Amino acid sequence: MLLIQLMHRPVMGLLIHWRRFVDLARDPYRPELHYMRGPGPKWRAKHQRIR
Repeated sequence: MLLIQLMHRPVMGLLIHWRRFVDLARDPYRPELHYMRGPGPKWRAKHQRIR
């Protein structure tokens, strides 16, 4: 029984780390799609062409 308990602990630790890795790999959040959308109104006002 003691041998089974000693083997169980490392296996469970490995499974927990594997599950975290899989969850991170499948995370749908991609910040590069959200933070840059082009110049805003302040940038346009500062860089507008003088005619």
